[in-house]
Amino acid sequence: MSGNKTVPTDQSVDDFLNAVEPAGRAADALVLDTLFRSVTGWEPKMWGGSIVGYGQYAYRYDSGREGEFLATGFAPRKAKMVVYIMPGYADFSEILSRLGPHKLGKSCLYLGALSKVDLDVLAELIRAGLKDLGARYSLQP
Repeated sequence: MSGNKTVPTDQSVDDFLNAVEPAGRAADALVLDTLFRSVTGWEPKMWGGSIVGYGQYAYRYDSGREGEFLATGFAPRKAKMVVYIMPGYADFSEILSRLGPHKLGKSCLYLGALSKVDLDVLAELIRAGLKDLGARYSLQP
């Protein structure tokens, strides 16, 4: 069985964030970094070449597949900001209804400009996602 393709790296988070383009996406990435640090209390690590992750957890599925993955985080992509806060176990529709414009993937949230998003609600969503994930797995900084 192959391992995860997305693993922690030694790449500098600051260097990565300072290289994000375009400028608007870079500014949003810095806002998210501050928000995630504040909500989680954890220092970020780079996962793969483009995901800023906060905390991690070890998992083992019934199928036998096991590994480690980031507990929460984000990736500043050109089209959208991808936020990894949806463990996929709980229904966060009430919180999401107050967030602002977004789209959902299986375990991620796609955001456009953060100026259209309620950051207090996003912080609430990060906390709820971590609480849900922490009920199933042991979270580590």
